[in-house]
Amino acid sequence: MGSRKNFDIKAYLVVGPENTLGRDPVEIIRAAIEGGFTFVQIRSKEASARELIHLTCRTAQLLEEMGVAEEVSLVVDDRLDVVLAAREAGARVDGIHIGQTDIPASVCRKYLGPDAIVGISAATQDLFHYVQYEDVADLDYFGAGPLRYTETKPDCGLDEEGNFRSRSLEELTELARLSSLPVVVGGGVKLADIEDLRATGVDGFFVVSPVAGAEDPHGAARDLVDAWERR
Repeated sequence: MGSRKNFDIKAYLVVGPENTLGRDPVEIIRAAIEGGFTFVQIRSKEASARELIHLTCRTAQLLEEMGVAEEVSLVVDDRLDVVLAAREAGARVDGIHIGQTDIPASVCRKYLGPDAIVGISAATQDLFHYVQYEDVADLDYFGAGPLRYTETKPDCGLDEEGNFRSRSLEELTELARLSSLPVVVGGGVKLADIEDLRATGVDGFFVVSPVAGAEDPHGAARDLVDAWERR
């Protein structure tokens, strides 16, 4: 794992210090991995660069200590500077996740190298255009959504007029069919949604609050993974 040729986005945790109800994000990440999560994204719009670098390095160290650095991928949201600084400090950071208005994927690829994971997220409707007409050579997966409104990213799903629009299972089924890259879906996803999401043909789900905000993060993570893997 940990390279663009070999990673698993079936159970994808997005987490930052503001999401954990005052608890150490690294302990939340540990609980999620013990519960079966396979992908971690460090994301915070509030933490400073130094705080993000420190959290990223601690997370990379955790993955090494748990012996899962080859099985669980670690990326940082948006911040190429944080990825580069953490790598400079000796941390194994597998890549970056960007939005369509963030730093270009080609720049990320240039600085992170040919084996790095580069993911991109956008509203599902935008991704329909992207998967059909844009060059995806520098990308490795799509993050789609939102399934419904979420407090952790309230601007997600707003159209040009500022109106919220969720994404139907039918749209996600079509996106999964059209996409040449793996698709992970999030944005308000709950345990009760997992079975229906899997049936669309997407490759995984991402969550924040259902694990990071849970009273029992390990149990919540295990329940989500079990639901995804249930046949």
